[in-house]
Amino acid sequence: MAHQSPSARFAELEHRAELGGGADRIARQHAAGKLTARERIERLFDPGTFEEVDKLVVHRCRDFGMEAQQIPGDGVVCGSGCVDGRVVYAFAQDFTVFGGSLSETNAAKICKIMDQAVKVGAPIVGLNDSGGARIQEGVASLAGYADIFLRNTLASGVVPQISAILGPCAGGAVYSPAITDFTVMTEATSYMFVTGPDVIRTVTHEDVTKEELGGAMTHNARSGVAHFAVADDDAALALVRDLLSYLPSNNVDDPPVAPTTDPSDREAPELDTIVPASAMQPYDMHEVIGAIVDEGVFLEVQQHFARNLVVGFARMGGRPVGIVANQPAHLAGVLDIDASVKGARFVRFCDAFNIPLVTFEDVPGFLPGTVQEFGGIIRHGAKLLYAYAEATVPKITVVTRKAYGGAYCVMSSKHLRTDVNLAWPTAELAVMGPEGAVNILYKREIETAADPVAARAARVEEFREAFANPYVAATRGFLDEVIAPRTTRMRICRALERLHGKRETMPPKKHGNIPL
Repeated sequence: MAHQSPSARFAELEHRAELGGGADRIARQHAAGKLTARERIERLFDPGTFEEVDKLVVHRCRDFGMEAQQIPGDGVVCGSGCVDGRVVYAFAQDFTVFGGSLSETNAAKICKIMDQAVKVGAPIVGLNDSGGARIQEGVASLAGYADIFLRNTLASGVVPQISAILGPCAGGAVYSPAITDFTVMTEATSYMFVTGPDVIRTVTHEDVTKEELGGAMTHNARSGVAHFAVADDDAALALVRDLLSYLPSNNVDDPPVAPTTDPSDREAPELDTIVPASAMQPYDMHEVIGAIVDEGVFLEVQQHFARNLVVGFARMGGRPVGIVANQPAHLAGVLDIDASVKGARFVRFCDAFNIPLVTFEDVPGFLPGTVQEFGGIIRHGAKLLYAYAEATVPKITVVTRKAYGGAYCVMSSKHLRTDVNLAWPTAELAVMGPEGAVNILYKREIETAADPVAARAARVEEFREAFANPYVAATRGFLDEVIAPRTTRMRICRALERLHGKRETMPPKKHGNIPL
């Protein structure tokens, strides 16, 4: 070994780096249904574009027999390449090397590419598959996590950050994905939690599995920590590529425009009859969105969480837009704590990265009850209000049916600096629904009437004609126009075209104090 030439030694080190933990551990990784770090990198980037950095870095730990266990790369693959021709930086934790655990040098590699990504204005993708902090290094590994958290925070709102959880992610490691913009989890092989099942069993005597505690569907449907759940590594990496196609590289670039054969002036006749005659009947807002966006393609975000609010990305006239829509098919589209938080974070992301917001509104109000009030619906509902109010990107709202009470104000109303507010003829804008309003306004009259049922019905119809329609709001300028539903796509595309050069600023300040 001592007589090897420098070039031969270098070639050997490169070979060892590419083997990671060795053939046996690679086989175990595959047997577990997971790709290796390098295989993931190959699938994420355009062929032949990835350039690795710090491939030969090794750890500096001299304790616990670690000095004899030095593997080039030290358990993480870092570098940059192209995704659909645009530069992206990424790191992929290698579970075959010390379980992908984070060391001092491992963290330094990750921080290096994060710093570079911010300097050049390119997205950051983290492919997480790690057993956590490297215990042998003690506080040095914890310091590495803190260094990464700082960079996640400084990069927030500057470049898009995406985390893919492709294996374990536990303890302090979970906070990096939590700061990033989007988190993708694989259904059979990934989990996230602050404390594992064994600790929980000891401390609280609860018996829970890893999957129940922190599996993909737990965090997609219950906690809202994750944004996407997919079958496996291949699906996760394909989704990351798809998601990046809607996003600009940084906060000063425009989102990428894609060619489309879907005419901007296309009408959708099915929308004329999609809203049921009865205000109590549901309909699926996904059908409305699909009929309006380019080619009917909609990338929904957090589709399993707070299903009463739909958020996601689509294109209109080739331009990416962020869609926010009440979902009448789930809880009547009411706003609750989870929906408010889900909507607020999505709105703020779109605003940070110059993505116009299109809102479809059919909201009966905020969900009543002690659970919501004690849980802080006032504070959480204010998050969505705050997010819409501070957003300076082009904002377009279409009221399809109900827009009642405070929820009318919150859902990107004209009063929150929304640029274009439209309504379908089926829209009802009022403090509350006709039935509830009549019960308050005419309670005594109805109770003393000869035929209370008939008297109530007459008052309900009278109130609906006088207030629960879009025309009163239109006369006050709160709506710009009442439109035929079939023309909605054309009107939105036209508005987006005209608002493309919009410039709006906020009062000078360090930052606002959103009601967290």
